[in-house]
Amino acid sequence: MENIYKNFYRNFYLRTNGFIPTLPSAQAIYPGDFFQLINGQVVVLGNIFRNQLVKPEEIQLDYNNKLNPSGWSFSEGVSKPYSGRGTGNESVNGEFEFSKQILAFAEKGNFIFNGNNPASIRVLNWNDIQQELIVKLTQTYYSFRDVYVVTESAIAENWTLAVSGSGSAELEIVTETENFGLVDIFGHPSSKTIQSKDIEFYNHDESRKPCFYKAKKLTVKSEKIESLVSELIHKGQGHDEWAKSFYKTDFNYENEYVNDQVAYLHDNLLNLLPTNELNPNTALLYFTWTDANLDDVEKLFAG
Repeated sequence: MENIYKNFYRNFYLRTNGFIPTLPSAQAIYPGDFFQLINGQVVVLGNIFRNQLVKPEEIQLDYNNKLNPSGWSFSEGVSKPYSGRGTGNESVNGEFEFSKQILAFAEKGNFIFNGNNPASIRVLNWNDIQQELIVKLTQTYYSFRDVYVVTESAIAENWTLAVSGSGSAELEIVTETENFGLVDIFGHPSSKTIQSKDIEFYNHDESRKPCFYKAKKLTVKSEKIESLVSELIHKGQGHDEWAKSFYKTDFNYENEYVNDQVAYLHDNLLNLLPTNELNPNTALLYFTWTDANLDDVEKLFAG
């Protein structure tokens, strides 16, 4: 994903208490979807309900969970250099009044967002099904080592987002309402954009598509990581001495080999396990679930 949206994503996660958007594509994402992050994209691979990883009698969903609306209207680096009333004329209705505002963006990547009447659908009994999902997703149905499961999807009655493409970006909007509040006018259904400059993205959506989510991430338990790392470091000791006795050539052995790349191997440490060490009976010893967080937001912009 383009880095211009990175600041918006970070703010969205923090302001909405942990939701992550799928904007600008507005990809629909539903409770129970399981996905991977590939090249900065959310790639949905299935759904725990549709793929019958969870029995029908075990499905418990909370519909229309109202969310705090105060966290769904925010901006960064946006000022209002002009706000006022004007008059216009129509051939049918004659003279009319309107409110006009100019929004100015201080830097590239600054944004303004407004979502009205947010609500969510969430999995109620995650604690009851999380262990069986570990076994099924890693052993009996699939062989994932890296996967996310959506536990809550949010919709808004309507949402509006503008992201600046430069430090001189401007957005000129008008509405016939009396409200002069920056966010209210920006996100009001009657608002219209009459002129824009250097705006990277602007959209007003009323589709009620679930394009905001919370998810659980499959992770290796910290104690298993520590154990595997210690074992790897131990096995790496004496590597140069072994090479000196094994290869029939004159290598330079002045510096003892130090495996300083272990920190980069966390996602691949399970590859070191002996055959059949990880199985349906031991999966719960190795895996757990954690909340998707800002580290996962960063992955959307990696590379």
